[in-house]
Amino acid sequence: MEKCSRRSVLLHMVIAAVLFSFVPVSTSIPFILFHGIGDKCSGGVSNFTQLLSNLSGSPGSCLEIGNGENDSWFMPLTKQTSLACEKVKQMKELSQGYNIVAESQGNLVARGLIEFCDNAPPVINYVSLGGPHAGIAAIPKCTSGPLCAIAEALLKSAIYNDFIQDHLAPSGFVKIPSQISKYLAHSKYLPKLNNERPDEKNSTFNDRFASLHNLVLVMFQNDTTLIPKETAWFGYYQDGGFDTLLSPQQTKLYKEDWIGLKALDVAGKVKFESVLGDHLVISDEEVEEYVVPYLMQNEDFEFLSHNLTCDYCDSN
Repeated sequence: MEKCSRRSVLLHMVIAAVLFSFVPVSTSIPFILFHGIGDKCSGGVSNFTQLLSNLSGSPGSCLEIGNGENDSWFMPLTKQTSLACEKVKQMKELSQGYNIVAESQGNLVARGLIEFCDNAPPVINYVSLGGPHAGIAAIPKCTSGPLCAIAEALLKSAIYNDFIQDHLAPSGFVKIPSQISKYLAHSKYLPKLNNERPDEKNSTFNDRFASLHNLVLVMFQNDTTLIPKETAWFGYYQDGGFDTLLSPQQTKLYKEDWIGLKALDVAGKVKFESVLGDHLVISDEEVEEYVVPYLMQNEDFEFLSHNLTCDYCDSN
């Protein structure tokens, strides 16, 4: 019996040594970044991704969809989200969970990934920089050349036309307060993302968004691109016109908790932050204060200890 006990203890020690020699106790959680409209993962966005990685010590990458700049304008958000979903599921480094940082329109792809993507790895922290979460009431500024100018002209012509909705990404989140009926009937992205249609509420979208550990919403106080700028916090105009601007907590989306925003807020998981700059103008110091802390958390691996017994001890 004594020999068996010694063998059991020795076996425990060997197994423990093997586990802790080859498996790390903790690892940095990776992050992915989604850029905004008219942008691409190379150039300045690549530099920003690298800055976040350097400051946080966590591995990160910009997730490109299609060819980047042009497709950010001309590929509908539904397709952009579908492509992002498939890419994320193929990235083995994200399989245990990951964080998201998103800029401007990229936030709507990021949220679609969280809410719509089946069998995907979990998103832990999500940092939104100037995201048009509640929609925009005016066409975004366009300064990227002739194709961009054509897109802007088409958007102004018939925003809720099926052709426009199928071929111009920003049309999917333009929400004219005086045309709410048309918006709900014909907009092909944001009403679904925000669970706005009364007869199409989906509790799965709510559950997935509410599962975030932290949601950081950064608004730019001098934003001239998002109208209203408070859409970055889920604030928006009251249905019917531009006279009344509602805070996030005054909207039906929040009060009736269509997507889980209220649940997150009540749990203390939403951070409503603001910086002084125009759209996406943020200093390194502000990045360190509002973004980096949510990329630095480590994932702890927990090991279950099992009692190994000597089945033949009692019989010996």
